[in-house]
Amino acid sequence: MSPVHALRDSGIILWRQLVQLPRIPEVLVFSLIQPVMFVLLFRYVFGGAIATPGETYVNFLMPGIFAQTVAFGAVGSGIGLAEDLRRGIIDRFRSLPMARSAVLIGRTVSDLIRNSVVVGVMYAVGLMVGFRPAGSVGAQVVAFALLLLTSFAFSWIGVVVALSMKTVEAVQSAGFIWLFPLTFASSAFVPTDTMPTWLQVFAENQPFTVVVNAVRDLFLAQPAGHDVLLSIIWMVGIIAVMIPLATRLYRRRNS
Repeated sequence: MSPVHALRDSGIILWRQLVQLPRIPEVLVFSLIQPVMFVLLFRYVFGGAIATPGETYVNFLMPGIFAQTVAFGAVGSGIGLAEDLRRGIIDRFRSLPMARSAVLIGRTVSDLIRNSVVVGVMYAVGLMVGFRPAGSVGAQVVAFALLLLTSFAFSWIGVVVALSMKTVEAVQSAGFIWLFPLTFASSAFVPTDTMPTWLQVFAENQPFTVVVNAVRDLFLAQPAGHDVLLSIIWMVGIIAVMIPLATRLYRRRNS
């Protein structure tokens, strides 16, 4: 099929995914509950015990929460695709004259839109608990754009996980196995220089930390050029690897 037809089919799948949101509001509600819980727990339970020299802990924390929120959205992408596979909806799509890539592109873009709403709500929650970004409007827009790029890249990892597993339960378990080390062994919640040396080496050189540092720099009006560039390279690299891999797994899964 031509790129125009593939784009049209992807738009149809995207519309299908977006139409489901108001009909199944609990999906969006539970997408919000988890990050709000993290904000409240770290802000009021752990915040007094974690030192962040030169910055209040809530200002240090919120960029990490934003990044964690979009990263955890990858699990939702995988679970949603696995559920469609289980119910046989993908088999129905296969019987239609539509681009094979449309199912994957439509889902990942719809998850990108959902995550943009969730991040917007989390920004408001952050302001309510004391988050005070000092960055310019332009810098904050760049930070949001970087978060959405991260959301898109990580969603493709979720898709690959879903296409590699046989059950929805396995997708849910496998989805968090790779996410927890990335998000917690990072600069999202504590400064990396408080970690043991061997863990600090990993934490400072993995993609999630790079994104968190870039987003934090942009929100807090700190020099961010190197971190932003490195984050974009990481995310574009992940997308470049995961999209062909997901497409190959999808074709093999449905052959």
